[in-house]
This record gives sequence, C-alpha cells and structure tokens, in this order.
Amino acid sequence: MTRKERWQTLLDLLVERGEVEVEPAAEALGVSAATIRRDLDQLAEQQLLVRTRGGAVLHGVSYELPLRYRTSRRAAEKGRISEAVAALVSPGEVIGLTGGTTTTEVARALAGRPDLAQGSPALTVVTNALNIAGELVIRPQFKIVLTGGVARPQSYELTGPLAEQVLGQLAVDTAVLGVDGFDPRDGAATRHEDEASVNRLLCERARRVVVAADSSKLGVRAFARICATSAVDVLVTDTGLAPAVAGAFTAAGVEVVTV
Repeated sequence: MTRKERWQTLLDLLVERGEVEVEPAAEALGVSAATIRRDLDQLAEQQLLVRTRGGAVLHGVSYELPLRYRTSRRAAEKGRISEAVAALVSPGEVIGLTGGTTTTEVARALAGRPDLAQGSPALTVVTNALNIAGELVIRPQFKIVLTGGVARPQSYELTGPLAEQVLGQLAVDTAVLGVDGFDPRDGAATRHEDEASVNRLLCERARRVVVAADSSKLGVRAFARICATSAVDVLVTDTGLAPAVAGAFTAAGVEVVTV
C-alpha cells in the first residue's frame, strides 16, 4: 500500500468513526505503528486532522474533508450515476453544476460524450465550482460561465452575494445538484448554509432539477436546506437505494433513476 493509499484509508476511517487509533490502524493497514504515527503527523500538518496521544480525531462537528480527499469514496457508484446524469442532457442546453465529487464526475462524463465534441456551443455550463470550471474551460466547444463569490477551500465552491447576483440574471435548462442529504420529507440539503443559498437560487433559475447522489446520502437530513423535494424533478442514484425510500421519493413526485 502506497502512502497516498494509506492516507486515503486513514481519512476515510476518520470520516466514518470520528477518530483513529494508531495500533488498530497499523494492524488494519499492515504497516508498523511508527508508519501510522508519521502519516498522522503529516496529515495534521496539512490541518486534515488533530493528533491525540493515541491517534487522531476530526477537527470538530463541522469538519469536512477537502474535495480531493473525498473523490475516491464510492467511486464506482459515482461513475455510473454521472454517466446516467450526463445522458439526460441534450446538446445546446444550459446546464448548471453545483460543486461536489459527484457533480465533478458529471462534468467529466459530459466532456467525454462524442456528440458534444463540437458545437457553437455544444453546451453552456454555469457553475460556482472552481475545479469544474478549470476542467471544462480547456474544451472550446463548451461555454463556461463561472459565478463570482468567495471560495470555500474544502469544496472549491464560490458562495456569497456575488455568486447569487450572477445566478439571479441567468436562465438554466437543467440544474444538477450535489447534496449531503436528500430526504423525501425534508428535501435536499447540504452542510453549509452559504452553499445551500447559492444552490437554492440555481434550482429556482432552472427548468429541471436533477439530484445526483449515491444511496448513502438518501433518506438522510443535512443542516442547511437547498430545496423541497417537490422542487426536484429527477433523482439519479445507485441500486443500493432502499425500496421504501425510493417509493417515498416516487410518491413525492420525483422520478427515480437507479444505476
């Protein structure tokens, strides 16, 4: 196992458990306790965790790993979801993409579609995510509209009044939302109120709203509401979605696509 793989595993364990102890982690990863201590020290230097005497803990209840350390979680599911979402988009559309790991994969899937290899433009992409804009701007057939705003280092998203001012002037065909939770009763939500505010406005400016989320985020509540379930037209997720939760979304008027 490489150092990068160890770091990813340790960070995943932190997200799942809230803490990591040196000895159990060393046994689980098949390395020495000294190696784990060095790994934790280096991750602490990057402010990705807080070292304790016997291991490490998260920074606090509002802690969120930077996007680059979350991209490999449930990668297979996100790959299938992104391809299915990209297939819903027609050439020439104006598509809005929020930040997040799944929406980043949607952007890559759109970039890989042969029928979108040329056009004037083939797509117009409106996004508040710096990483998505950076990946797509090199494709001349895509028109990229990046909102202004203040950048959040964890998610690369631009938020605040500047982002809202730009979105308020635009009309979008399809908005694709990444979420931290989507519950049939409570709606779509994220951990941060500033992101929720921008994402909510994007939904309001769109003719169609698509939530792209793996099944671990469904039937789950998050702190800041983006929109009501009734505002969502399509949910694209993986086959791990519980039948009861799928039925609740369908009953609420959401088209559920599982892949």
